[in-house]
Amino acid sequence: MRRRTALTGVAAAAAVITLMAAAACGEDLPELDAALGGETTRVEVSRNSFALPAPKLTNTERRTFEVGDSFFTQNWVSAPASTEARDGLGPTFNAFACSSCHRLDGRGQPPAESDPASDEPDRLGLLLRLSIPGEGPLGGPNPHPDYGGQLQTRALLGVPAEGKMNLRYEYIAGSYADGEPFELRLPHYGVADLAFGPLGDDIMVSPRLAPQVIGMGLLEAVPAATILAQADPDDSDGDGISGRANEVPGEDGSPTLGRFGWKAGRATVRQQVAAAFNGDIGITSPLFPEENCPPVQTACREAPNGGTPEVTPSRLDSVDLYARTLAVPALRDATDTQVRRGFKLFGEFGCASCHLPTLETGPSDIEALAHQVFHPFTDLLLHDMGDGLADGRPEFGAGGREWRTPPLWGLGLLEEVNGFRFLLHDGRARTPAEAILWHGGEAQAAMEAFRDAPAEEREALLRFLESL
Repeated sequence: MRRRTALTGVAAAAAVITLMAAAACGEDLPELDAALGGETTRVEVSRNSFALPAPKLTNTERRTFEVGDSFFTQNWVSAPASTEARDGLGPTFNAFACSSCHRLDGRGQPPAESDPASDEPDRLGLLLRLSIPGEGPLGGPNPHPDYGGQLQTRALLGVPAEGKMNLRYEYIAGSYADGEPFELRLPHYGVADLAFGPLGDDIMVSPRLAPQVIGMGLLEAVPAATILAQADPDDSDGDGISGRANEVPGEDGSPTLGRFGWKAGRATVRQQVAAAFNGDIGITSPLFPEENCPPVQTACREAPNGGTPEVTPSRLDSVDLYARTLAVPALRDATDTQVRRGFKLFGEFGCASCHLPTLETGPSDIEALAHQVFHPFTDLLLHDMGDGLADGRPEFGAGGREWRTPPLWGLGLLEEVNGFRFLLHDGRARTPAEAILWHGGEAQAAMEAFRDAPAEEREALLRFLESL
């Protein structure tokens, strides 16, 4: 297992002690820092745990945060409308607002199991990315010529929705080394009611679940050199971990380090926000000025719009600041013996090789985000997760078996905020244990260490994850 020495801790609002990744491999129980977001941490256990502004914002930043919150939360409507600031929905779309999928700034929810004939409305938060072989614009996925890059399941009156997603699960029985049984569910996706003909035999489909939004500004402010220093694409140290950076087009089109999205396909928070406006809600912006209307979709192309662009630069900037400055909830029970034992096992099992406990930001235009030591439990790199989680769909430099290491902060509050905790890129895992058991590829050894561990060690590790 790769050993990495973490950065020095900072003062925090609650139970402040030093978090050191190297200590996870030591003999004594490691110490934990409750300030997962550094000085952006808020001590809050409620339905609003993900929805609070970071401390120490200036008065101007706080006002901009509130404006961004309103554009994130409130529904967009079709144009023309009296609410000109929020018209331009569609013509085809998946959701009416950012908060439709990120409810209370938390996670999305997969749809219920259904058959193609079901009229049950989809739950919001899971969508299907589409592409065909070859490279698209700027080297990204090649969109389907008739359906574009994402299946649009909703549309304005008079405009055909592209189709309907349906989902069924295959249930797989297994057991831990000590004989305790477990059950995993393998999703199978289909599409029905396609408005513009079959997708074709060469279609590549990737489900994507909306994650919680917290801490994005901290991740953006980590110097690229810090992230690249953790990369080991050729596994030169022979530890089986080969983290790679995804090089993607930045806002100006130049090659940039990808940080956001399940395959690190976006370079900045602003770019991620604008892409979601465009792909999920059908809202154009300075970064994505075109409607999602492939040539065959005539009614889509003829539908009225809400202006050019539909979200102005200043409004996009306000949502960008909002997403960047959402506070990170504090770790709970940092001094609990079982939690500390679980963190030690987190290192011993090899989890910390990819879910790197500690990072540090550099300079930032938002002072509250600058030079913060924080604990997201991610290296922001791509890792081969094996065939079990593969989607077979490349995204810029990311292969079909690769996923960006997702941050783990907020994991233990998902039930409190959203009432469920569907994990992994498609929500197939219903618990952290199931998510671990799906790990393969570079994470195979860590998964097997968890599966083979005694029950009390598994419980300790899960207790640690629940504290995040």
